[in-house]
Amino acid sequence: MKKKMAPSEKIRDEIFKKITEYFNIVKKDKKFVPGRDTVSYSGTVSDEKEAISMVDSILGGWWGLSSKGREFAKNLSLYLGVSRTVLVNSGSSANLIALSTLKSKKVKEPIEKGSEVITPAVTFPTTLNPIIQNNLMPVVVDVDLESYNINIEMLKESITHKTKAIMLPHTLGNPNDMDAISDIVEDNGLYLIEDNCDALGSEFDGKKTGSFGVMSTCSFYPAHHITTGEGGAVCIVENDEPLYRAVKSLRDWGKDCWCESDEKSPNGACGRRFEWEVDGIRYDHRYLYSEIGYNLKPTEIQAAMGLEQLKKLDDFNAKRRENFSYLHRKLKKYENHLSFMKAHKKANPAWFAFPIAVRNGAPFSRADLVKHLESNKVQTRAIFGGNIIRQPAYNGCKFRVCGSLENSDKIMRDAFFIGVYPGIGEAQLQHVVKAFDSFFEGVAK
Repeated sequence: MKKKMAPSEKIRDEIFKKITEYFNIVKKDKKFVPGRDTVSYSGTVSDEKEAISMVDSILGGWWGLSSKGREFAKNLSLYLGVSRTVLVNSGSSANLIALSTLKSKKVKEPIEKGSEVITPAVTFPTTLNPIIQNNLMPVVVDVDLESYNINIEMLKESITHKTKAIMLPHTLGNPNDMDAISDIVEDNGLYLIEDNCDALGSEFDGKKTGSFGVMSTCSFYPAHHITTGEGGAVCIVENDEPLYRAVKSLRDWGKDCWCESDEKSPNGACGRRFEWEVDGIRYDHRYLYSEIGYNLKPTEIQAAMGLEQLKKLDDFNAKRRENFSYLHRKLKKYENHLSFMKAHKKANPAWFAFPIAVRNGAPFSRADLVKHLESNKVQTRAIFGGNIIRQPAYNGCKFRVCGSLENSDKIMRDAFFIGVYPGIGEAQLQHVVKAFDSFFEGVAK
């Protein structure tokens, strides 16, 4: 005999059915109309599964990280092939926590104030900012014009006895040459943090980016490969318990206790919750603080969305690659005036976007092309901060610069990107190509 549902369970079931009904209606109403609708550079792709998972968490009554948070972190670790994952509230927070962790006394060989950390000049502000915020010295290196990633030869030249770490973004989902990077890191005894925020699912030689360094970071902002609205993660590559505890402490107010917030045992995972003594003072371990930390946790509701998004990541990335290939195939006829990003022969990028640079000597400027695209409802974006040290925020900051940064200046002046995210279908792609065609017809005249 079928078990009778409790009134609350019946209402919950009805809510979930209504959510599914709503999304089915929305799907029917969605149709791209050229000239009316904008082709966004990115956006959220989700359905009733994410909504039901989030509502289920809301109805559960506890919105702080709990079982879905632990499951999402575990599944992300398995996907990337890393040891542990700590969820945070943004990719920017992930970068801050990851680099701050390297200064923690919990780490076997912490880096000291004033140590050098190398990063490329073409980057997002919050890849660079943690170096400054941690009283470390940024060493800024130029990039290659083909990959937009750090120039390997200049990276080698930039290393001194003060260099302790590399903060390495995979620009727009395009993996760095990880053979060369790994050799440099090993030969010089450096820490490597991969800023994997734009590259979740990218591979180098069959291995996921985000699994090469000591730590890596992810972002779940709506523009990224999966989203939780806002959100991010610090991924600890090897099984390093002190490193994990330092990451978790810095995320969780700086407290020393590493137990989960809903731990059942009254004495915690260590079994010594009320027996921690420091300098003659006995502490409740849950309220013992060993780091100058933050509160950078996401919510259980975000983790619920992330769980469903992660299931779709491979399909999302297949669509990103398909859209990138389509645009390259259709726009390469304009290579006399435009250049396009290239990937390493061992790389399989999960493209964040489709970057384009206006070549020197072209009879038009980036501004001319971008204005035309935007007027035709094709969204564009600059390549993050361009040559980041030219941004006003960094006036007066101390840097050590390797080389002229001429390629970074070129990207800042002449490059931009358009979207390839999985919400872009064939009709939108055709509209984008027509917008380019109409621009170049005008240039020819």
